[in-house]
Amino acid sequence: MHPFKLAAIVGRKSCHGLFMRLSLISAALVAALVGYGSTIALVLAAAAAVGASPAQTASWVLAICLGKALGSAVLSWRARVPVVLAWSTPGAALIAATEGLSMAEAVGAFVITGILIALTGAVKPLGRLVALIPDGIAAGMLAGVLLPLCLKLPTATQDLPLLILPLIALFALVRLRNPAMAVLAALAAGIVAAFAFGLATLPALTLPLPRLTFIPPDFKVSALIGLALPLYLVTMASQNLPGFATLRAAGYEPPVRAGLTVTGGISAVIGLFGAHTISMAAITAAICLGDDVHPDRHRRWIVGLVYAAVWVLLGLLSPLILTLLAALPAPLITAIVALALLGPFMGAATGAFAAPDTRFAAAITLAVTASGAPALGIGAAFWGLLAGLAFHMLERLKR
Repeated sequence: MHPFKLAAIVGRKSCHGLFMRLSLISAALVAALVGYGSTIALVLAAAAAVGASPAQTASWVLAICLGKALGSAVLSWRARVPVVLAWSTPGAALIAATEGLSMAEAVGAFVITGILIALTGAVKPLGRLVALIPDGIAAGMLAGVLLPLCLKLPTATQDLPLLILPLIALFALVRLRNPAMAVLAALAAGIVAAFAFGLATLPALTLPLPRLTFIPPDFKVSALIGLALPLYLVTMASQNLPGFATLRAAGYEPPVRAGLTVTGGISAVIGLFGAHTISMAAITAAICLGDDVHPDRHRRWIVGLVYAAVWVLLGLLSPLILTLLAALPAPLITAIVALALLGPFMGAATGAFAAPDTRFAAAITLAVTASGAPALGIGAAFWGLLAGLAFHMLERLKR
């Protein structure tokens, strides 16, 4: 073969390989930024609800970023499948709606939740027991958790109409084209507008070394029943199961048992540093599973390693990001949280009323959970689940 022709072929292959590496990086970067930017405000709201100090909040974000990175890398490497992990968005919403818990009690609940998820992967009877809960009732509990946070959007809009109304319009327009980017676009525009119009003062931006803060857990029974159990159920029903389904839809066999064991074990460990549960990703995972990421599906798992590296970087930059977000007006953060939860609420409400046999029980579950009224020191989510199961059993006995 002529030397110039050989060089041209080699050059084309090299450029093609470089393009594939860049496609892996771009997909992982977009997925991580969407996951971080669209729900970081919700994580901050959850931390505030349990009285986390600034140091504990920073530790929370750093620990969960590192946990997601470790889990994504380990599972992708072992299974040779592009596994992408997320923090539990409905779990963060559940924590944000919780009242009367201390940070130590929340940490105890996080650790127990992680252990339950790991046991679900290791002990088959536990997984079968969870499967006995009707999907409609589980979805009703999730919808009840999300609804009060979504209803805060009108109040936030009244507080800062000139800032938030344009953001809602931007959210609606971006969502028509790319739903996954809508909240991220609203957050970015909100940050720029808040500083540009003097609604926030730019703080001194330094880059302190991020630190993990160990928080001794308090295993209070009411916190375990009122937070750990609902957190386990919403993470399993609305994060892990859809995450596994997303991998199957892309033609991969998901590592179910390994996925639950690894994410549960990591969640139990990072819980000691203030972080709530990590889980399988669904929406952000879809970004990393297409043919445009890598044409060879057997090499596409490498995106999980790149995704892990991006999350390590986000964790290291978390003190700077949190300092910036802390300067924003509270109504803006509230509005971003509400916008981020509209999609999950729509999905949960649809699932709650999909099956005719459980519609009334799901409605009871949603109403009791959304009331936010604790009883005997136990949160409303548990009582909503209990009420829904009780009505479901009565209806089955009648039939």
